[in-house]
Amino acid sequence: MKRGKKYLQALEKYDQYKEYSLEEGIKILKDIAYANYDEAIEVSMHLGVDPRHADQMVRGTVVLPHGCGKSVRVLVFTKGEKVKEAEEAGADYVGGEDMVEKIKGGWLEFDKVIATPDMMSVVGRIGKILGPRGLMPSPKLGTVTFDVKGAIERAKAGEIEFRVDKTANIHASVGRKSFDVEKLKENIQAFYDSVVKAKPEAARGKYIETLYLSATHSPSVKIKVGTVR
Repeated sequence: MKRGKKYLQALEKYDQYKEYSLEEGIKILKDIAYANYDEAIEVSMHLGVDPRHADQMVRGTVVLPHGCGKSVRVLVFTKGEKVKEAEEAGADYVGGEDMVEKIKGGWLEFDKVIATPDMMSVVGRIGKILGPRGLMPSPKLGTVTFDVKGAIERAKAGEIEFRVDKTANIHASVGRKSFDVEKLKENIQAFYDSVVKAKPEAARGKYIETLYLSATHSPSVKIKVGTVR
C-alpha cells in the first residue's frame, strides 16, 4: 500500500515492531498523530475467541470516565409519559411511527437509539436499516429499557458499545488527540476492563492476544497487554 509523506515520517519516530507500555504508547501516538484536526484515538484488540460460535461472542458497553470527545445525538422511541421523561433527560429526538417513516426516507442524523420495550414492534420495522449500522436497540446493551432517563444519561456521558467481529477483532474509539495522557489512559483501561469482564466462559487460552493504539490517520502503536493493568 502506498503511504503518504506524513505517514512515513510518523513511522520514523518509533519502532513499529516493538511493544510499548500503555503510557509510552499513548505519548508516542500523540506525537505521531499528524492530522490538522482533533483525531479520534482508537483501540484495537485481537481476541482468542472464535466468533463463529455463539458461546464465544464478546459484546458489551462501557461508560468512558472522560467521555469519547464527541457529542452524542440520541434518538428515543417511546410513548405516553415516557416522552416527557426522554425530553427532560436530554434526548435529541423523541418519537414513534413518525421517526420510523423518517428513517425509511433516509434520515440518519443520530448516533444512539434507545427504545422502551413497548415500542420494539415499531422499531423492528427498521431493523434492516439500524442493524447493519450497529444502531439497533438491545436489552443486553441497556438500550431497550423503561429507564429512559438512565439510558440517555449514560449515552451522553460517553457510553460506547463494543462487539467482536468475524475475525475476532474488537475496536473502539476511546477519546481524542487533545485528551491528556492520563485521561486517555483511564479511558483505555475502562474499555480494557469491560472487554475482560465480557470474556465468554467457553474461551480457552490467551484471551487478549494483541492490543494496538492508533489515531484516525496515524500508524498503529503496539502495546504490551500486561501493562494496561
